[in-house]
Amino acid sequence: MEIWKEEKVFMNIKGQVFMMTLMLGLVVLLLAVALAGPLSERITAVRNTTYDSGTSTGMDCANVSISNYQKAACTATDVTIFYFIGAMIFIAGAIIVAKVAF
Repeated sequence: MEIWKEEKVFMNIKGQVFMMTLMLGLVVLLLAVALAGPLSERITAVRNTTYDSGTSTGMDCANVSISNYQKAACTATDVTIFYFIGAMIFIAGAIIVAKVAF
């Protein structure tokens, strides 16, 4: 009987760890979704001619006569949101899968 009780406790702890990592992964995923909106607004504002109510000059990505370096900076700024969301989803998946697989 004692062996059975110990195994039952072990399974309960393992189940609790799984649920905790599942919740932690969901928190990271929700954090990514929550920060996507403000990050997208900020990226759009920086790409314009001016941002922060006209107090700062932006990158002016809509201008066709900017240099290739500025075009590359505009492209890098555009893909930032996708890299951020992708990295956060990858981290959330790694947290969940790490405890399931091991």
